[in-house]
Amino acid sequence: MRSIDIWVLVIFIMATGCKRPEKRLPVLGEPTVSKRFAGGREVYDSVYPVVPPFSFIDQDGLPVDENSFAGNIYVADFIFLSCPAICPKMTAEMKRVYDYYSTEERIRFISHTIDPVRDSVPRLKAYALSLNINDKKWKFVTGNQDSIYHLAEKGYFSNAYKDSTAPGGYAHSGGLLLIDKNRHIRGVYDGTNKQETYRLIGDIAILLKEPS
Repeated sequence: MRSIDIWVLVIFIMATGCKRPEKRLPVLGEPTVSKRFAGGREVYDSVYPVVPPFSFIDQDGLPVDENSFAGNIYVADFIFLSCPAICPKMTAEMKRVYDYYSTEERIRFISHTIDPVRDSVPRLKAYALSLNINDKKWKFVTGNQDSIYHLAEKGYFSNAYKDSTAPGGYAHSGGLLLIDKNRHIRGVYDGTNKQETYRLIGDIAILLKEPS
């Protein structure tokens, strides 16, 4: 990351912290109501949606599932390697976040290909190598296409699908999604906007301070 970017980011986080020292990130999604008994009376709790279980293969050919991120905060997105439009910018912004938190053990990253036919494990590996990342920290995953699309829609409230009219033949969200240790979605950020990336970096700092 260039030094000028670092200073801009430091100023942004300091300003954000000064304005909202007690900020707590929202939990996104429509909650359901759960009833339980406590102290002899009915208590109603709001239950927020979580990212459901999943099972994919990473750039090293190793299995990846929801347990791979247990106890960690992570950032997720949906891309494809032959994307001629927003994906390169999304990955560049994800890399910006990765670089900032590269030594923070509690932060992970996952990029799902929405074109698993072409984005094989060797292609994902080559792409990961080109980014000079730690494979244990940032997973590029492939798997059953329908499962990936279903996870995008039902798990992340995002979109990913084939569309012959879209650049590269696929339509998908440009969002970077912030997920907490309990698999709740805590933020969605425009992956093509540097200022949104700075906001994501700042929100991760807030989430790291949140009690488990």
